[in-house]
Amino acid sequence: MPSKKALVRRPGPRLAEGLVTHVEREPVDVERALEQWEAYVATLRAHGWETIEVEPADDCPDAVFVEDTVVIYRNVALITRPGAESRRPETAGVEEAVARLGCSVNWIWEPGTLDGGDVLKIGDTVYVGRGGRTNAAGVQQLRAAFEPLGARVVAVPVSKVLHLKSAVTALPDGTVVGHIPKVDTPSLFPRFLPVPEESGGHVVLLGGDKLLMAASAPKTADLLAGLGFEPVVVDIGEFEKLEGCVTCLSVRLRELYA
Repeated sequence: MPSKKALVRRPGPRLAEGLVTHVEREPVDVERALEQWEAYVATLRAHGWETIEVEPADDCPDAVFVEDTVVIYRNVALITRPGAESRRPETAGVEEAVARLGCSVNWIWEPGTLDGGDVLKIGDTVYVGRGGRTNAAGVQQLRAAFEPLGARVVAVPVSKVLHLKSAVTALPDGTVVGHIPKVDTPSLFPRFLPVPEESGGHVVLLGGDKLLMAASAPKTADLLAGLGFEPVVVDIGEFEKLEGCVTCLSVRLRELYA
């Protein structure tokens, strides 16, 4: 039977020192953030996901954004080399976790940089954002790792937000959703649905028509509900202050078998 697993990592005590690039720094309530993280993890579990907690990396303020450390396609886990040097120590614990799950492990090597938040998979098409955190060498190495497995890798520009998935994600039918002012080239996607809020461009597919979404996008939730989807809303406001979104806080593994 296919097994839905999600890697998560508890926010550390230095969370408030996390990097910000495209937003003004705001004070982060670390205690509140932990409560929001626990509610996020509980929501995944409530929808049939087995959550696997990666070893904490308390010296790394951004370690809670575990998605950036690994990209998984079929049974291959590509350990990233984050574009921000301060984030590179985050990958060791994630590498151990995916190896225990039976993944075949590969790596991005210098001079390549790649953040997992720049990778959007829609079926066998893998979109890779080329921007502030992911460079051309990182894109080339991802292509070399995944194309032999049947992936079609498409590089897209990212200049208005931190990561590709800060701008766009995809619905269960493959339609890409995003807030137009934050998307460099919407026409690169075969089907694109504009949404009214920036955080409305961030959905996690929970299974069936259920979409995990941030509480900060109520108009988008109403729009998607009107299209027959079922939004499941969580408050991640403290993480949004650090340019985080619902996708960043977990790595979803759908294709491994129990």
